[in-house]
Amino acid sequence: MIAAIAFAVVAGVLVGISRQVNGRLSLSTSPMVSSFFNHFVGFIAMCIVALAVGGLIPQTLSDIPVYAYLGGPVGVIFVAAGSWVIPKIGAVNTAVLIIGGQMVAGVLMDLAEGAGGDSWLRYAGLALILAGILLAQQRKAG
Repeated sequence: MIAAIAFAVVAGVLVGISRQVNGRLSLSTSPMVSSFFNHFVGFIAMCIVALAVGGLIPQTLSDIPVYAYLGGPVGVIFVAAGSWVIPKIGAVNTAVLIIGGQMVAGVLMDLAEGAGGDSWLRYAGLALILAGILLAQQRKAG
């Protein structure tokens, strides 16, 4: 469990670094160019790793549900949006707002899937995160 938590924290740090790098690239090019190079270089890196480790090509494509391919287009929109937003509102505001959006989506997905546990704890956590976002925005405006 500790390894999974550490891996998640490292992944979060890498997402923050990736957003910042893509935001800088979009300043000198455009959000679309930044997103293109993010995904192109990522594709090449993933191919190299997958070829070295194995598992690049699934046994049967028919076993993969069609909706599973939505991750690619959603990822492109996410990266392009982040590249466009970071130079305008900064890395911290972008990260906080993205995390808030992820929490809202997570709670909605848990509701849709009928996830067990105390729902009120999820709602309380979500409310605290959203309140923190609002307070941080009010502090900057004032």
